[in-house]
Amino acid sequence: MPGRFFTTAEHDQRIAAVRSRMAKAGLDLLVVCDPANIDWLTGYRGWSFYTPQAVLLHQAQDGPLWVGREMDAPAARLTTDLPAAAVIPYPDGYVQSPDRHPADFLAETIRSRGWQAGRIGLEMDGYYFSPRACDILRTALPDARFADSDQLVNWARIVKSPAELSLMRQAALITERVVEAAIAGIAPGIRQCDLVADIYHAQMTGTADFGGDFTAICPLLPTGRGTGTPHLTWTDDPFASGEATIMELAAARRHYHCPMARTVHLGPPPQRLADTAQVVAEGLNAALEAARPGATCAEVEAAWAAVIRRHGLVKESRIGYAVGLNYPPDWGEHTASLRPGDHTVLQENMCFHCIPGIWGDGWGVEISETFVVTAAGGERLCNVSQELVVKS
Repeated sequence: MPGRFFTTAEHDQRIAAVRSRMAKAGLDLLVVCDPANIDWLTGYRGWSFYTPQAVLLHQAQDGPLWVGREMDAPAARLTTDLPAAAVIPYPDGYVQSPDRHPADFLAETIRSRGWQAGRIGLEMDGYYFSPRACDILRTALPDARFADSDQLVNWARIVKSPAELSLMRQAALITERVVEAAIAGIAPGIRQCDLVADIYHAQMTGTADFGGDFTAICPLLPTGRGTGTPHLTWTDDPFASGEATIMELAAARRHYHCPMARTVHLGPPPQRLADTAQVVAEGLNAALEAARPGATCAEVEAAWAAVIRRHGLVKESRIGYAVGLNYPPDWGEHTASLRPGDHTVLQENMCFHCIPGIWGDGWGVEISETFVVTAAGGERLCNVSQELVVKS
C-alpha cells in the first residue's frame, strides 16, 4: 500500500490525474518540491523539507522518482512503496555547501534519463523551491524549455477522495477537543504560553482511537488589543479580565487539517463585540448555505457580503480558501479562494476553511468553519457552538 495510508489504486489515480494536467499544459517533466505535493503523489513523509528535495514525474516514466538527501532515503523507503531504483539520494556534501547545490544533482539526474531537452514544469511560487535552485536548473539544462507549473499538483488535490475525507473528519474530531481544551483553560491570570501547552497536548493526544500530527501553522492567539490583527501567536503574559482572545487553531490527522477559529471574552463583552460576533456567525452560515456544487467561490463570498452589508460592515480580504493535506508554513492549498473575482466552480467533496473575521482598531472577531462541499451546502466538519464565548 503506497504511503501506508492509501491504496495503490488511489495513488495510481493521483498520478494519472497529474499527468492529464501535464498533458494539457504541454509538460514532459514535472519537478515537484512542495512537501504536501510530494506526500500526495508518493506518500513520503518526514521533516526533511528544510533541505532541497523533489519528486520527478515524467510522462514516459512508469512512476515518480524521489530525489533527496542521503540520510532521508530510508524515510522514503519506509513511508512509500516506490521501487528501490526510484529512490535517488544525493550525498551530504551537497547540503548547505558554497560550492555545489542539490539542484546540481537534480539536473544531473534529469540528464542521466535523457529528459534534458523537454518542457519542464517548476513550482515557481513554492515555499521550498528557491531562486538559486531555479537558476542552477536553467543553467545546467540549457536545452530544456521551462514553465511555471502554476500549482498544477495543488489543483489536482482540490477534490478529496473518500479516504481523504475520512482523515479530514478524524482531524475534525481532534479539533473539537483542541478548541474545548482552549476554551476550558483560558482564564484571567493564566499565562498564554501555558494555555498553548494545553492546546498542543490536545492536538497530539487526539482521541482514544487516533492521535494527531503537527499542524502546518502553530496556534494563533491574539489577545487584548492584539485581536485587531489576525496572525499573532502568544507570549508568557497572563490573560486579563475584560479582554477578548481570538483562537485560530487546528488539528491534523496524517497531515490533513481541520482549522477552526473562535473568539472568547473574559467577562461581560462590549456590545460592539457581541453584536459583531452575531453578524459574523450569520454571514458565515449564509456562506455555508451557498457552498453547493455549481456555485462559484465568488458567489459564496457574495452570500457573506450581503449579510454584513445589511449591518454596515465591510471586509475586503478573502473569507476562505481550499484546505486539506499540508505542511508548514501554511495549511491552505493555494488554489481556490472565497473572494470576489474567483470563479472557481465548486465540486462535491472540495474542502474549505471559511474564516470571515472582522478586525477593527484594537479589537476583532473570528468565527470559522472547515467545511466540505455537498449537495445540501457546506457541511461543517466540527460541531462547536459559533457563539461568542463569554467566561466570567
